[in-house]
Amino acid sequence: MATFNTKQIRNVALMGHGGSGKTSLAESMLYVSGGVDRMGKTTDGNTVCDFDAEEKARGFSLSASLAHVFWKDIKINVIDAPGYLDFEGEVNQAVRVADSAIIMVDGKAGLEVGTELAWDKACAMGIPKAFFINKCDDMDAHFNKTFAQLHEKFGNSLCPVFIPVGKNGKDITMIDLIDMKAYVYDDSGKRTETAMTAELEANAERYQEVLKEALAGTSDELMMKFFDGEEFTKEESMEAMHQGIIDGTITPVFCGAATRLWGVVAVMDAIVESFPRHTAKKVEKLADGSDIEIKVDGETSLFVFKTIADPFLGKMSLFKVMSGTVKRDMVLTNLSSDAQEKMAHIYIMKGNKQTEVDELACGDIGMVAKLSDTNTNDTLTAGGKAYAATKYPNPYMCQAMMPATAKDESKISQAIARMTEEDLTLKYENNPETKQMLIYGLGDMHLSVLAAKMKGKFGVQIKLDTPKIAYREKITKKCDVEGKHKKQNGGSGQYGHVKVRFAPGEEDGLTFIDATVGGSVPKNFIPAVEKGLQDAMAKGIAGYPMVNLKAELYDGSYHAVDSDELSFRTAANLAYKKCLELSAPVLLEPVGSLFITVPDGMVGDIMSDIPKRRGNVMGMNPAEGKPGYTVVEAVAPKSELVTYPIDLRAMSQGRASFEYEVTGYDVVPANIAQKVIEENKKAE
Repeated sequence: MATFNTKQIRNVALMGHGGSGKTSLAESMLYVSGGVDRMGKTTDGNTVCDFDAEEKARGFSLSASLAHVFWKDIKINVIDAPGYLDFEGEVNQAVRVADSAIIMVDGKAGLEVGTELAWDKACAMGIPKAFFINKCDDMDAHFNKTFAQLHEKFGNSLCPVFIPVGKNGKDITMIDLIDMKAYVYDDSGKRTETAMTAELEANAERYQEVLKEALAGTSDELMMKFFDGEEFTKEESMEAMHQGIIDGTITPVFCGAATRLWGVVAVMDAIVESFPRHTAKKVEKLADGSDIEIKVDGETSLFVFKTIADPFLGKMSLFKVMSGTVKRDMVLTNLSSDAQEKMAHIYIMKGNKQTEVDELACGDIGMVAKLSDTNTNDTLTAGGKAYAATKYPNPYMCQAMMPATAKDESKISQAIARMTEEDLTLKYENNPETKQMLIYGLGDMHLSVLAAKMKGKFGVQIKLDTPKIAYREKITKKCDVEGKHKKQNGGSGQYGHVKVRFAPGEEDGLTFIDATVGGSVPKNFIPAVEKGLQDAMAKGIAGYPMVNLKAELYDGSYHAVDSDELSFRTAANLAYKKCLELSAPVLLEPVGSLFITVPDGMVGDIMSDIPKRRGNVMGMNPAEGKPGYTVVEAVAPKSELVTYPIDLRAMSQGRASFEYEVTGYDVVPANIAQKVIEENKKAE
């Protein structure tokens, strides 16, 4: 296989709303370029990029996948990113290593939430963008309306390059505004140049003016020609397009129908001629926030942006060559673990198919298997510095995870470790208070896919259920009680007697004070009293752990023969039970700080919803680095936020996000506490 240098490599992320046609465009690019001999369909589950069993079953992408396309001596690394919000982490991985992004837009649906979010992510990473208005063969598609929506939302940088002329998805002619050539497509997707009629020129005229104005803005020379009414040469236009895309002053807009190959050649030509290579941005961001110059001939450095847990091949590490050239059998240092990793076999990926190569140049993307000490976000280098890690959203959608059978229970830990290694937006916790295995994700679909993958990949079947809330209890009144344990069955008996003053404590657990005098309770039995109280605090009157308890042992009695440690532990337990009856215990629930980042126009809806969740709004501030967004600060109980990832997404159409951290415990209102206690008793 030919070796491609940095100038011949383009890394393009396909982004956009779910169902807009990202995978279909990747498939059509592969087919047109000869990368596959038969074009697959997402509906048939036979596309190159959607190779996972769950992706085939569900009919849409669940993870970012790679496919290399060879076109006009250029290697295009296509990164097909999911469009559904539950898989945002995969999108972040794609934009972290992409050098440009094509945002797919459904020509029938127009501007959607996923379109806005894709734009925001590409802007946040500082990579150039282009739009592809898809499904122009649909009778309800409307290019003019969709372009107007995009132009209004994203500004004057948008300029049309390839436009359709026709109605109702029939007799469509595509016009290349730079060449001013018209094309028609047959049923096989083959395009043929056709005459540029007066009607076609009239339709293209207003879009061509927008294009020329955008191109003119890239240089003083073209601006003068634009004002003088002179035509731009193709070479001038392509150079201006290339520079404008890199500078961010131009966002080209293409159109077509990916499943019918319309507009695909135009997009690939533009990628080859105008889209930037890895070195166009000149620097990469390091972990310490500083910049480092990209050196094609520098020390070899790789950034691992994704890990795939394969039950047969083992760990597969996908990487981008950030500097230098990586070669087979090269030994690199992992800056996170200080381990020496040998690049024994290097592969390039086309879906789940690997092709071994001898080397990859700076800017290229590849895969290496079975690196034992390397994980996502690690830097492997021959002498460089650590690169900035991909940022992932915090998972807050929580479910309790239970093995379906005893056989599954023995394998669940290993399987979940592999899955959390692969997906950094999953978090596993074995909660000691609720005795539940908890799994956190970005949404209910995310966790549903996890369960399916654990079964399909590792043969582990799990059930997901609503998690328990880690309630606690505390007393609110002082009381003075005694506990006496006396038992005689012949021979030596059992005897323990304590008098204890209980009160609300300052510390989280038990504050134990020995105030006995005169040896009423022998010193060797006092630790047993304390241990008996600690054991008893595992359950309060409602069945939840007791906290903030102060106990002062001030008197008691013993028997020279029958007293032992067990007797005094039992006596302490009896005293504790009497305390529960007299000291008015209350139920506590975890509460925390809630920070909701929401578009300005939706702040009212969010603020009115918080009191319904027994929360209190503490204030709001403009979102830093996100114009048009506000951060609403609130305090709310955890029990009311179990489904908040889904609820907030529904309220904001996916535009809002939140962060939550438990900061303490507060008293549960009496009416709610009663329901919680009753449900807990039923469960027990």
